[in-house]
Amino acid sequence: MVRYSLLTAIVSVLAYAGLSWMWPWQPGRIGGLVFGTLAALLFINAALYPWRRRWNTRPLGTAQRWLTLHVSGSALAFLFVIIHIGFRWPAGTMGWLLLVLSFWATATGLLGVWLQRTIPRMMARRLTVEAIYERIPELVVALVAEADELMTAAPDSLARAYAGEIRPVLATSHASLQWFTGSDPAIARTAALLNRIRPFVGEADRSRLADLESILHDKIDLDAQFSCQRVLRGWLVFHVPPAIMLIGLMVVHVIAVVWH
Repeated sequence: MVRYSLLTAIVSVLAYAGLSWMWPWQPGRIGGLVFGTLAALLFINAALYPWRRRWNTRPLGTAQRWLTLHVSGSALAFLFVIIHIGFRWPAGTMGWLLLVLSFWATATGLLGVWLQRTIPRMMARRLTVEAIYERIPELVVALVAEADELMTAAPDSLARAYAGEIRPVLATSHASLQWFTGSDPAIARTAALLNRIRPFVGEADRSRLADLESILHDKIDLDAQFSCQRVLRGWLVFHVPPAIMLIGLMVVHVIAVVWH
């Protein structure tokens, strides 16, 4: 489908080049109207994706194929918008709004595809604990309870470090973009603290310290998943509302053209 979209894009640009060479190109003339109509239809098709992806029927069948149509169709629609206005800057506020929203919806859509393909691979490669986003706070509470029980009757040096610096890190779910670089300052400080107190922990409490480190690693994984899933959910805020605005303004634009 991507191959067909690229072929359609090339043919469309060549058609624009030929028609604009023979006649002055105007958005309101037949060529501009055709590409504008095609762009509107493709954007409407993209807007229906949240519902149509549940219909696993022919000719596309799978949700993945519907997603491919959603993405490639939207990119093609943006190209048709550019052809519609003749590769020139738009005139008027409505034209600018439609162009900017078309670009934004298409660009954030492509970003979303990249995030949805990249983040799960990162999580599968680097994490050992998998959790549902809504259950992460509950799992954090369970880890803190496990750590609290583990620290009962712990030596003073370990108990003070746990109460002062380790437990606050365990008790709070926090999203950090720094996880994507492989380092989180709070986690790094906690790991460094454990390394500092390790020589002062007696042989009898070494297993206690090892269990605490294991709990900390589980918390690192939960925070990483919290960060990744927060990014994916936050992306929707940047993509969906502008896309809805685009559809609304596009309908107003079409009505204005037809009415006029």
